[in-house]
Amino acid sequence: MGRREAVAAILYAASPRLNAAERPHVAFVTGDDEYRSEFSMPMIARILEASYGTRTSIAYARPTPQTATNIEGLEALRDADLAVFFLRWRRLPDEQLRLILDYVNSGKPIAGFRTSTHTFKYPAGSPHEHLNDGFGRDVFGQTWIRHHGHLSTTEVSQVPEQSGHPILRGVAREFKAPSWLYVVNPLHGDCVPLLTGRAVNPQGGRDYGPQPVAWTKTYKGARVFFTTLGHPEDFKLEPFRKLAINGLLWSAGKQVPRGGADARIQGEYNPPPSGVPKPAK
Repeated sequence: MGRREAVAAILYAASPRLNAAERPHVAFVTGDDEYRSEFSMPMIARILEASYGTRTSIAYARPTPQTATNIEGLEALRDADLAVFFLRWRRLPDEQLRLILDYVNSGKPIAGFRTSTHTFKYPAGSPHEHLNDGFGRDVFGQTWIRHHGHLSTTEVSQVPEQSGHPILRGVAREFKAPSWLYVVNPLHGDCVPLLTGRAVNPQGGRDYGPQPVAWTKTYKGARVFFTTLGHPEDFKLEPFRKLAINGLLWSAGKQVPRGGADARIQGEYNPPPSGVPKPAK
């Protein structure tokens, strides 16, 4: 049995009764300084732990979310079975960057949210400058291009040809999301769009047409799930939470329930509004 099959077998058997060493490990890496991933990813982690028997770890940008040069807790990636990224314009030191690159190049499953298309922003001349565009494009299918403006929202609909995909189980065929629509066409690699979005009230009247907002692809042979949705208010929507949990289960090789994942919020989820937080005094 190969590593991927072994991980899948553990996931299928997982339950809260298993001890910590036996439970599949999902590592969340946060640090987007705008969309409050430091609130949304712990909420998603609690759902996975409560309903699917995983153990989770969360890496945070420190001392504040806008600190671009430090993420604490990346060591968890060394034994993670699934890594989930919600990052934006980081310029990490080499030892931290290496932990991320070692994971994504390992052939283990990956998932990403919204600004992870532009995970890195190294200065011109840096030996890592190629990652500014290359990481998002190669790993997730696209890098930063533009969006439709902060006053716009998005009407989301399923791609009809993909209506039977496990990630879409129990997800509403259409729903409205507070996220402003990212421009991502054309996607790179073997991406398969699952949901598309249409901008409502695009800023300046510029409409770049329907865009994929959730898709699958592969990287180094591993499953990848990505969505450009991820505004903090999106996570209050049951269809989006179900999409997110379905996507993580699918990426990790776990069977998605027939009616979709149990996506009920565990604990409280009261994030501050989106926007770059002010530095702590």
